[in-house]
Amino acid sequence: MASPLIRPIKPKDDAAICQVITSVGREFGAIGDGFGPSDAEVAMMSAHYLREEGALYFVVELEGEIIGGGGIAPFNDQGICELRKLFLLPRARGLGVGSQLTSECLSFAKSVGYTACYLDTLASMKSAVSLYEKLGFRHLSAPYPGTVHGGCDVWMLKEL
Repeated sequence: MASPLIRPIKPKDDAAICQVITSVGREFGAIGDGFGPSDAEVAMMSAHYLREEGALYFVVELEGEIIGGGGIAPFNDQGICELRKLFLLPRARGLGVGSQLTSECLSFAKSVGYTACYLDTLASMKSAVSLYEKLGFRHLSAPYPGTVHGGCDVWMLKEL
């Protein structure tokens, strides 16, 4: 089996990453308002991330198929970014891809001057929460002001 390739999103990836995000969202019950898979940007991820200053979305490609993705976008005007839409299909899990992808995102965030990274997720995404803890994210007792993902029940922050 070839190694997964992590690269910036291209317009040709939009349909595939939309399918990944909605599929994994369904798997974990992240459906409807208050959850990332329902955000308007999901239908056209490249258009959103390629035009927004301080934003970048990566896709994970394996043998020509998009099997995951994750990105960084501005969160507030205080130097905080958000780790967004990090979703991996079941076949991408357990390969170390989540760690590599998160590290790529955090490296980009640091390179463009963010001082901290926020994320919100679900407690049911146990592997993801564990990964974020290992990478130095700390739990918050409440969502950061300004989040649009009111359905999430885990909030974390990492100083960069």
